[in-house]
Amino acid sequence: MFKIVDTLIKRYFSNEEVVVFLLLLLAALGVLAFWGGILAPVLIAVVLAFLLEGLVDRLKNIGLGHTVSVFLVFFSFLSVCALFIGVMVPIIWRQAVRFVQDAPRMVSSFRNEILSFAEGHSDLVSPQSINEMINSLAAESSSLGQWLVSLSLSSIPSLFSLVIYLVLVPLVIFFLLKDQDKILTYLTSWLPKERKMMRNIAHEMNQQIANYIRGKFIEMLVVGIVTYIVFWFFGLRYAELLALLVGLSVLIPFIGAAAVTIPVMLVAFYQFGTQSQFLYVVLAYLVVQALDGNVLVPLLFSEAVNLHPLAIIVAVLFFGGVWGFWGIFFAIPLATLVKAIINAWPNQEELKAEVESNA
Repeated sequence: MFKIVDTLIKRYFSNEEVVVFLLLLLAALGVLAFWGGILAPVLIAVVLAFLLEGLVDRLKNIGLGHTVSVFLVFFSFLSVCALFIGVMVPIIWRQAVRFVQDAPRMVSSFRNEILSFAEGHSDLVSPQSINEMINSLAAESSSLGQWLVSLSLSSIPSLFSLVIYLVLVPLVIFFLLKDQDKILTYLTSWLPKERKMMRNIAHEMNQQIANYIRGKFIEMLVVGIVTYIVFWFFGLRYAELLALLVGLSVLIPFIGAAAVTIPVMLVAFYQFGTQSQFLYVVLAYLVVQALDGNVLVPLLFSEAVNLHPLAIIVAVLFFGGVWGFWGIFFAIPLATLVKAIINAWPNQEELKAEVESNA
């Protein structure tokens, strides 16, 4: 047993770079596991800095200096955020409150239609089981509505945390954009001089994560805007809220689109019933989802994501279970990291060649 372990250690961990990288990886996972909540503002800032870095590079390519480009991008970003918070957040909040208050009536209307169908097809559907299931859903919706209405009063202590986020996140974003080269130089100075594997992984992950975050932002924006236009055209209630949910659903591959379909169908059925307008809304919504999955995603992520769908689903379930929202958001980049490590990990022939070259 010890001989097998010794052989594995010599085969895969005899290289200094491999040991250092493994220790750094374990340390990073430990920091995220134990202090991820504390470092949440930094994580958010890193994500947004990746998003804005491309705009800074484009301004630099047209002749603007680094500092000027950073200031222009940073203050444009702050202006867009302030506009969204001042205009859209109050509208979405009011719609969210009304939606959860109306949810029991929506469920009741849906129940009546299902029960009427069950009465004529008792051999296929049991009216009693349908009634029990819908009643439980209505009770949960009612309690959710009461919770949301009272949330503004019960969450006053969290307002202090919100203020901290609003101050810290922009500051961290600014310094990450402004002093990116200095920060990277300082961090790499602690690494071994010979770090071929780390360079390969870092190069691949930097490109993958940057493309993924920017692609996800563009996908969220396009899907949300197009969905809002569709819902507004058909006069669907809670158009802003539902469009926001549909846009955010792209963060969770496969699962998000399926989950957000439920409130969309529920609102459309509650508003239009069995009229043809309901079918038109559902058809238009499914067309948007199909275009997103078959046109937009391949265009945005053809080079950023090269993973099997099964690997993506497993990554979403695993990392989401470990780190919650951030695990879901970074599931694909983390899966790509695992793949990059496997591809870049030196095999026995490479280690022998390196030893012979050093000798």
